[in-house]
Amino acid sequence: MVEYLTLNEFKNKIYDFEKNKEWKYQDTTPAVIDFYADWCGPCKMIAPIIKDLAEEYQGKVKFYKVNTEQEQQLAAMFGIQSIPSLLFIPLDDQPQMNVGALPKNAMKDAIEKVLGVEA
Repeated sequence: MVEYLTLNEFKNKIYDFEKNKEWKYQDTTPAVIDFYADWCGPCKMIAPIIKDLAEEYQGKVKFYKVNTEQEQQLAAMFGIQSIPSLLFIPLDDQPQMNVGALPKNAMKDAIEKVLGVEA
């Protein structure tokens, strides 16, 4: 399942930047956040891939989407200038951003390398 995040949900589930100066992921499952917009062609192209990966990695990786038009503060906080942008969030390390539409095999590679999760 892919979950859509608002600013408040982001602060509750991912990282409360108002309370913590240093990055501190608040969950116990690695995550991928897709920063997108409804008008973005490449975003629409990867949406079914994200959905497939959410099913494939169910229980191992959480998948979220952030609408950059509605959540401009989040987009600005991560310096999103080009979409789609994918934020890979491992449990014990800094998150890594990937800009642009990735094919499914490249996303799986990033999940394995950055998040340390096998399918």
